[in-house]
Amino acid sequence: MADEILRYWKLSENEVYFYRTSGYLSLPGLISRADAAALAEEVTQVMEGLGSAREDLRRATTSKDKLRQSRQYLADWTLARLIHSGGLNGLAAQLMGGPSTLYMPFTAVKSGGGGGRFHFHQDNQYTRFDGPGINIWFALGEMSPENGCLQIAPASHLAGTLDSVESEDRDGHRTVAVEPEDFLPLRMMPGDAVAFSRLTLHGSGANRADQPRLAYAVQYHRDDVRASRAGEDLGLLKENPRYVIAPVAAILPANE
Repeated sequence: MADEILRYWKLSENEVYFYRTSGYLSLPGLISRADAAALAEEVTQVMEGLGSAREDLRRATTSKDKLRQSRQYLADWTLARLIHSGGLNGLAAQLMGGPSTLYMPFTAVKSGGGGGRFHFHQDNQYTRFDGPGINIWFALGEMSPENGCLQIAPASHLAGTLDSVESEDRDGHRTVAVEPEDFLPLRMMPGDAVAFSRLTLHGSGANRADQPRLAYAVQYHRDDVRASRAGEDLGLLKENPRYVIAPVAAILPANE
């Protein structure tokens, strides 16, 4: 694949086995440091297009600083290469055990200066899949407990979809009633990634550094997955996608 952004995309049987038993798999150096830097700049440009100045990203001021998310990107960006990567789709398919389809890409930006802790949750506590879904999460800068790195509860996916409650912040986010005692903070370097199941409990700490925590997530579902939300059957996701994933002509605030 001539324009492939991934540095590798074929996994060993042991890696696939580890993912399926542990609910996550670290993927060090999945993209180059140079591409991670390009992605970090584009994600920052997305934030600027949404109305957040670079200086604003250095300090948390409102509840939205918990996690700044956007699916917008331009067609000629490195983000487009990542989102539509054939290698990434194939990697997701290996881990989920069958052909996969892109579900949703989004920025995962946490402001500096105390940008909010994100409570432990499962992605399946929002839109519920009846089969495999996966989140492939990329570090675009150095990740540590100090700046709110991702936290994973190994093997938590084996319990299925857990009951959830609204987080104590009352901001619409879900969380589990009892947070896990055993979890792993994932220290990562730019270009590293982690894949985790839609059923895996994960969260993140507050960003106490003076710089934003920049990350990007690309989610997939296996082609045979049906979805539901608030008890409503949404049908086969491959035939009824929930999100527009095409590039935009310009980055604009959500209400424009």
